[in-house]
Amino acid sequence: QVRLVESGGGLVQAGGSLRLSCAASRLTFSNYNMGWFRQASGKEREFVSAISWSGNSDYADSVKGLVTISRVNAKNTVYLQMNNLKPEDTAVYYCAAGLVWPIKNYVQYWGQGTQVTVSS
Repeated sequence: QVRLVESGGGLVQAGGSLRLSCAASRLTFSNYNMGWFRQASGKEREFVSAISWSGNSDYADSVKGLVTISRVNAKNTVYLQMNNLKPEDTAVYYCAAGLVWPIKNYVQYWGQGTQVTVSS
């Protein structure tokens, strides 16, 4: 069974940075498009960013210039570097994997999520 395990979440002050990691297993990582979504309390899950198997990236308008997605296929890991965090970035961040691009329209696998809390 495919596993996506997120890490790197936590409590950070506004203006701070975090790097989230997602380690994937039991899939051919280099074939998969990977992405990050988030869900704030009381809101629907929303797309944040994605990176294709070939390295193309996509970002939600709300995070462009603030986050950077990257992947290291040799480590089966995708990263999300988040800078200048704001309280409204507080959410559970989920890792996602899929074979169809753009992944935001078709996620095959989800991680369990990691909490990011930004204090003002």
